Amino acid sequence: MVTQPGKNRWEDASVEWPLLDGVPDQDRQRFLGIARARKYSRGEVVFLAGAPADSLHLVVSGKFAVRVGTETGDMAMLSVLGAGDFFGELALLDPESGRTATITALEASQTLSVGRGEFKRLREEHPLVDGVLVSVLSAQVRRLSTLLVEAMYLPAEVRVYRRLLAAAAMWGGAVAGTVVRLTQEDIAGLAGTTRPTANRVLRQAESSGLLSIKRGRIELIDPRGIAALAAGAI
Repeated sequence: MVTQPGKNRWEDASVEWPLLDGVPDQDRQRFLGIARARKYSRGEVVFLAGAPADSLHLVVSGKFAVRVGTETGDMAMLSVLGAGDFFGELALLDPESGRTATITALEASQTLSVGRGEFKRLREEHPLVDGVLVSVLSAQVRRLSTLLVEAMYLPAEVRVYRRLLAAAAMWGGAVAGTVVRLTQEDIAGLAGTTRPTANRVLRQAESSGLLSIKRGRIELIDPRGIAALAAGAI
């Protein structure tokens, strides 16, 4: 990991964080003004589950895998995060919290890191910046609510297709020729199902000419056909 020296006042308008939507511009700039730019190489671990939580990360570029340990001792992928996403928010919300997941860079990536201590001082000087915390909570509640409804009411097959399309959006878009650089085990974790189930679903789609599977990658051939399956259409 490389940390850029000094505090970074981020001004790249090409990167937007929905997390900060609705936050007054002055408070937004104060928040970004205490952030530090950090760079990670492919495969580098940002932090491990259980480690002390001391900073929030805003993703500037690249992709990060969020993984947790299972009862069988395996690591399951919960989500893939890209530019505009964030992770480590509990560091700002709960001083006693530890990291709940392991975060790893899937490729060369960059974040803006906001330390808990620095954010606490900013809140004391400018209480209205608490709007950032409200945005953090709102974003996470919306995301988790969507995933919970899917897990409870949608078949595993539909979830596999939906997570594949969501991942494709991060690798260039859900269009023919897009290559998603994830394994079938990764897709299974994202869909909240078993690897055999994900393998069966993806192999069926491959047999139907919708996609192509190779080691560590899945190429979309017929995104519309996959989208129809993701919508539950027959």
